Amino acid sequence: MDISFLGGPAPQRGVGVVAPFDFALDRELWRWVPDDVSLHMTRTPFVPVEVSLDLARMVSEHETLGEAVRTLNAIAPQVVAYACTSGSFVGGIAGERAMCEAMTWAGAVPSVTTSGALLDALTELGVRRVALVTPYTVSVTRALEAYVAEAGVTISGCAFMGLTRHIWRVPYRDVADMARQAVPTPGAADALFISCTNLPTYDVIPQLEAELRIPVISANQVTMWAALRRLGTPAVGPYQALTDPAARIGPAATAAAGPAVVGPAGPVDPAVAGPVGPAAADLPGVGDVPDTEQQQEGWT
Repeated sequence: MDISFLGGPAPQRGVGVVAPFDFALDRELWRWVPDDVSLHMTRTPFVPVEVSLDLARMVSEHETLGEAVRTLNAIAPQVVAYACTSGSFVGGIAGERAMCEAMTWAGAVPSVTTSGALLDALTELGVRRVALVTPYTVSVTRALEAYVAEAGVTISGCAFMGLTRHIWRVPYRDVADMARQAVPTPGAADALFISCTNLPTYDVIPQLEAELRIPVISANQVTMWAALRRLGTPAVGPYQALTDPAARIGPAATAAAGPAVVGPAGPVDPAVAGPVGPAAADLPGVGDVPDTEQQQEGWT
């Protein structure tokens, strides 16, 4: 069979991704990426430290970032993304900006980080009050709260899992349960952010948005959304408010929808007054439940 007429594979644009050594969700990142974009992954060197503020500082040192980005230069990505939430918020807003500058200097291309992308996403959605879900210990969770508050966004609720390892094994049902703790009643927040790039979230996002009736964004989602936006390409995420404007609810959609509709229980957002999809509780669990000794669930 003569296949010469096919002309070879379609041209690809590259996104370089720097991730911590224990990142386990490469396949999840790819789900937001369109067919004409390729991800080129590299990882920071292993350090024998559990998930903590110390680890966040180690995997985000400028020398470490520079070396990681330089390993990607040979394949010439058009943008570089640092895929770690704690590593990019541990130094505050100034620290996150310095990380982007260090990566851009090493690779001579635009750079984004997960925590910087989070703030961009909150601005995009018009969020002033955000609820947080994290798999972290209380100290790491407090650091995230401080970072978001520094950007002028109010923390309306926060639920954390207290994990120090094997975060990628957390099933969707646990993520959904924590989301309900962070947003206990409708209208308690303008949006929900699920932190940590090692926490699976892709399939649970539209289900939680339908149940909670607010935009739900996650660490991996905002990272890919921001990186692809630098390429002028939308992320692939059907029925996710950040990546699919038609699915938007909350402040961003309310402004475009006009005045609210008043129902029996008070004002109702017209964008969400209709029926919703299946509850997140109906989702099957994915992976193993984390070791019980690693779970110290809390709510703040």
